[in-house]
Amino acid sequence: MHRRVHKGSLRSFVARRLLMIKAACFGTVLTAAVALILGSQGTSAGPLAVESLHVAQVQFYWSWPIFAAGTGLSWGLIWLQR
Repeated sequence: MHRRVHKGSLRSFVARRLLMIKAACFGTVLTAAVALILGSQGTSAGPLAVESLHVAQVQFYWSWPIFAAGTGLSWGLIWLQR
């Protein structure tokens, strides 16, 4: 049986936060995949601003604009499925 969650309840607050954490995880995976493909080709991809980062002797590629767009897209898709 599915209970309705009222907008002002603590469960609703926690559910919205968990939804955003799920979306951020999917956004991270999307960003890593796209930035790896674009960055390994030696391009910054213009407005996508793919940059090479060195952390603990490991090089990886990252892009905050792709992360923001991927998280937003993931959040929208997860929200539509609810």
